[in-house]
Amino acid sequence: MVLKKIRTFLHRRMSGTRRLYLTKVWGMTLGEGSRISLKADLDFTNPSGIHIGAYTMVTPRVQIFTHDFVRARHVDTYIGDNCFIGAGAIILPGVRIGDRCIVAAGSVVSRDVPQRSLVAGNPARVIRSDIRVGHYGMMVGRTVA
Repeated sequence: MVLKKIRTFLHRRMSGTRRLYLTKVWGMTLGEGSRISLKADLDFTNPSGIHIGAYTMVTPRVQIFTHDFVRARHVDTYIGDNCFIGAGAIILPGVRIGDRCIVAAGSVVSRDVPQRSLVAGNPARVIRSDIRVGHYGMMVGRTVA
């Protein structure tokens, strides 16, 4: 019980500090209530190009890129409100993910994703459209299957 309280306290303290660090020092745009795993890999080559909407969940090992070294370009990458980005997903530079989307684990998102879509695969394709999700991309109503 005591260890759980300590762990919860430390997690909240670290999350708040990291959020402040990402927004104030690196210039990223993070919406209210967005959650980014400590193990997510954010592109610090062009950090002000990362824009994450409100109540969006970015899970461990997600990579979000804002630069293309080969083409020598820096572009903004946008993730909308109420999205869920699954573990190990890769978001390539210049991509816009609409509001209320789910990106499946391990997906490689190379093109824009329309709002209210579920995408999966490499390259990511729309598996289901017009989905209903709440905060953090949690399904509302019927299940995905």
